[in-house]
Amino acid sequence: MARSSVHTGKTRVWRNGRMQDGARAIPEETPVAISYNGSTQAVMMATPADLEDFAIGFSLSEGVIERASQIESFEVVPHDDGVELRMWLGGDVAERLQLRLRHIAGPTGCGLCGVDSIAEAVRPVTTVGQGRSFSPQQIIAAIEALPPLQKLNVETRAVHAAAYAAPEHGILALREDVGRHNALDKLAGAIARGGIDPSEGIVLLTSRVSVEMVQKTAAIGAAVLVAVSAPTALAVRMAEAAGITLAAIARADGFELFSHPQRIVEIDHKGAADVA
Repeated sequence: MARSSVHTGKTRVWRNGRMQDGARAIPEETPVAISYNGSTQAVMMATPADLEDFAIGFSLSEGVIERASQIESFEVVPHDDGVELRMWLGGDVAERLQLRLRHIAGPTGCGLCGVDSIAEAVRPVTTVGQGRSFSPQQIIAAIEALPPLQKLNVETRAVHAAAYAAPEHGILALREDVGRHNALDKLAGAIARGGIDPSEGIVLLTSRVSVEMVQKTAAIGAAVLVAVSAPTALAVRMAEAAGITLAAIARADGFELFSHPQRIVEIDHKGAADVA
């Protein structure tokens, strides 16, 4: 039986000088176990929605698989206290997994809990391709398009979103979760399943930018990452090394570029492009 992503809870509300009964929609948070060939590799606290996207995206961003087709079978298995995302891998993929098998178990959105070593936590990322250029106006338009599409957040005001936008087509995919890492993994799965070319658009985040978010964006293959909050110093260094254009503190009136600004170009009134 599918789990609901939203729970309506009774509350007592103090407002306008008096106490009264109320109700509030709050997001569900569920242990989600990710297993390969009968062995659990990760347990994450997540919103129980878009679970196939989550399984595929997590597998891609963690380097378990290189493409979605390497998952031979997938099954969502409900349990009393959570959900298991059960995948079966074949051949060389399964063998490689056994060599690098590690266990991750942590609180909401924790993508580093339980890693085997510090070196694994700051593992180098694949350098992204050249990608394409975008104007500042296109960046701002993409950020402004996010809020009304965040249906779960409109209802609960308690979840993160990760989205992919192409200026010619708008936002092509958006996924939400109580964990920002989970939202980005779900987006990675949606991009892979949808056959979308990640180099032609922008990854958008409603959260701060930590190093894991840059690592996952690099695994997706997107060359431009835009967030509404600020990055950490390590995230900036990782974006620089990965060749990713990192724009953050993005608002309706502008943003700040922290790495590889050459992809953001201003178009003057004569049609000439200037590097922002």
